[in-house]
Amino acid sequence: MNQLKLLLSGLLLAGSTMAVYGQGAKNIRINEVLTNNTASIQDEFGDREAWIELENTSFSTYNVRGMYLTTDRAVLNPQMSVPERIKRMSIIPNGEPRTQIGGRQHLVFFGNSIPSKGKLHLTLRVPMSKPLWIGLYNGNATELIDSVSVPALAANQSYARHNNSWSVKAQENVTPGIENFIQTDETKDAKLKREDPHGVGITLLAMGIVFFCLAVLFVFFWLFGLLMRHIDTAKKVAEHQPIKPITKTVEMTMEVGHKTNVILKEGLKSKGIDKEIYIAVISMAIKQYQDDVHDVESGVITIKPKDTGWDYELPQMTHFSDPVLPTNHQGPTIPTTPEIH
Repeated sequence: MNQLKLLLSGLLLAGSTMAVYGQGAKNIRINEVLTNNTASIQDEFGDREAWIELENTSFSTYNVRGMYLTTDRAVLNPQMSVPERIKRMSIIPNGEPRTQIGGRQHLVFFGNSIPSKGKLHLTLRVPMSKPLWIGLYNGNATELIDSVSVPALAANQSYARHNNSWSVKAQENVTPGIENFIQTDETKDAKLKREDPHGVGITLLAMGIVFFCLAVLFVFFWLFGLLMRHIDTAKKVAEHQPIKPITKTVEMTMEVGHKTNVILKEGLKSKGIDKEIYIAVISMAIKQYQDDVHDVESGVITIKPKDTGWDYELPQMTHFSDPVLPTNHQGPTIPTTPEIH
């Protein structure tokens, strides 16, 4: 059951993809044809060849690779097999970024050429100055997307589409790669007047610009008001709560960051302290040592007594004799000379 669901989902997806692809291919149209090129555009090698211009009529990008161009009416036979039909066609090859045609853009292919000259060179046979039929087929080589019957054209004349009608353009009005029936010297004002005669587009554009500017101003002032409200709230909080803890936290964060930076530069042995701090501490220690070399005087004089015997009278009077003094003799009190330290 699950496998059946997956199969049905795959088929639906493939069908929707093919529908989108086919719808995108239908926006590609043959826009202008020049069969006898003697003075029109040149290819990368400076050669002048017949060319066919395709236009993407939608506003989305579409890649025309894998589509076919042919000038052989035999492919209109519905009984012809696909391989036989492909043999009578020229395929638009892969690998060329220019085949990715943007919205309202054009792309020119060269006919009567060889693919070795470039991806935009096709083997499509385009007879000069003779009527021909050109058909554009989808990648399945069976669905005809667009076709045109080109009358015999003089040298450097083109057959171009204008809205849903075709007409021959003179040499000076040929416009390969751009919109038909636009003169190269046409001013922007004239082009705008031609494309928007009633001014609807310019009105919508002007209103869009005005509303966009108003929206930008609204967003700007809304953000400005929001910012001012936050600033006012921050001021009120700062008035009620001191910011010293925040300042201290910032200082500690800066200190930790500084130490981390020092450790990364000097290594773990530095412990996050700069060499300049070590030098300053050592210098201060030396200075303090030099200032404290001398003794510190207390300012207190200490006097200790010492007996010198200079005032003994008896020894001075009897210095010629050697008297025997009694053992219990108490001599006079001998003053002492102080010794000062």
